[in-house]
Amino acid sequence: MSEHVIDLTVNGHRHSARVEARTGLGEFLRDTLGYTGTHLACEHGVCGACTVMVDGVAMRSCLMLAVQADGAQVTTVEGLAAPDGTLHPVQQALKDNFGLQCGFCTPGVAMTLAAVTRDHAGEGLEHALTSAMSGHLCRCTGYQGIRRAIRQLAGDGMREGA
Repeated sequence: MSEHVIDLTVNGHRHSARVEARTGLGEFLRDTLGYTGTHLACEHGVCGACTVMVDGVAMRSCLMLAVQADGAQVTTVEGLAAPDGTLHPVQQALKDNFGLQCGFCTPGVAMTLAAVTRDHAGEGLEHALTSAMSGHLCRCTGYQGIRRAIRQLAGDGMREGA
């Protein structure tokens, strides 16, 4: 197998590692670096559980190779909360509105909602967040708590400073 040395920053911490060319980013984050909040499920990019931000863009980590993240800034769900433990507004909205049950899909949902709220300004935030959810499967919640969290985010003016 072909191995490569990669350097990347995850949640503000620099990492350098040797990886096989075929190693997926999600697998690397979980198994090599210990960021187990990134959940791997379908491994086909369908469910959204493995969503992380790579250079600020929400990406399915199961569809990206670790070598493709060489030099990148990666944010996982562990990197959303403030260093003092204060929840990110997306995490708080999901908590406030019971937008999680088993929690398996929650990290991916939170990462997508955080990316959209950061990048979207003005009218239509609720629609943008709801549309982004079409790429996530949740088997437990029936999506109602997630939709309430989206309405809270849209109503809180989340666009600023997220």
